[in-house]
Amino acid sequence: MWNRLLRLLFYTVVVGYACLTLGPFLWSTFTSLKATPDINQLWVPLSDLTFANYVNIVFSDQYPFARWFLNSIVVGLIVTVGNLVFNSMAGYALARIQFPGRTLLFMTILAVMMVPGQVILVPTYILLSNLNWIDSYAGLTVPFLVQSFGIFLMRQFFLSVPRELEEAAFLDGLSRWGTFWRIVMPLAKPALAAQTIFIFMGNWNSFMWPNLLTSSDAMYTLPVGLNTLYGEYDAFWNNILAGAMFMTIPVIIVFIIFQRQFIKGISTTGLK
Repeated sequence: MWNRLLRLLFYTVVVGYACLTLGPFLWSTFTSLKATPDINQLWVPLSDLTFANYVNIVFSDQYPFARWFLNSIVVGLIVTVGNLVFNSMAGYALARIQFPGRTLLFMTILAVMMVPGQVILVPTYILLSNLNWIDSYAGLTVPFLVQSFGIFLMRQFFLSVPRELEEAAFLDGLSRWGTFWRIVMPLAKPALAAQTIFIFMGNWNSFMWPNLLTSSDAMYTLPVGLNTLYGEYDAFWNNILAGAMFMTIPVIIVFIIFQRQFIKGISTTGLK
C-alpha cells in the first residue's frame, strides 16, 4: 500500500517537473509558428500555423541572421576542438608524467574552477584590447581554448586507463607522443564525448563574453544577435522565437550523436 503511494507520488513529481521543463519550450515553438496578427492569442488553429517566420528570419534583408548563425558555428567548433586537444594533453600530463610541481599545478587548476567568470571580466577585456582582438574571431576563441574543468575531467579519465597498455606501447617502440595519440586518445572517446557536449553547449549558449567582445553586426554570435532583434531591430516575438528555435538544433544534434558516450564518460570520470 505504502509502496504504491510512494510510487504514485514519485511519478506525479516527475511528470510535474517534466511539464514545467517542457512547457516554455513548447510554448516558444508554438508561438514561433504563429502569424504576426495571432501573436497575442493563446490558441490558434493548427491550420493557421506557418513556417514563414523561419524563412523570414533566415533570409531577412534587415538583419544578418545567417551570419550570426555562422559565427556561432565557427566559434563553437574552434573552441570545442581546441579544448578537446589542449585539455586532453594537459590532463594526460597531470595523470601520467612525473614533473616537479605537478600536484601544486593540479591544485591551482582546481582553484581556478572556483573563480567566477565575472572576476576576470575586466582583465581579460583589457588584455584582448591591447592585442587588438576585440570584435574578432581571435578574441571570441583564443581565450577559451582551454578550460580547467576539461583538464580535470580528462585527468580523472586517464587515471583509470591501465598503465600496462602504455608500457606495452613503449616496449613496441612508440614514443610518449605516439602513445598518447595512437593508444590513449582512442580509449578516451567517452570522456571526449562528455567534454564535447559540455563545452559546445556552454559556448553555443554563451552570451556574456560574446556580448562584451563584439561590437558589430558582422561579428555577433547567435545569442547576441537575437538579443538585438527586439531592441535594435524591433522584430516581432514570433520571429525572435523562430530564431531561438534555430539555437536548439545544433545542441540537439550534438547530444544525439554523443549521448551514449556521454553517459559512459560521466560514469568513468568520477563525476557521477
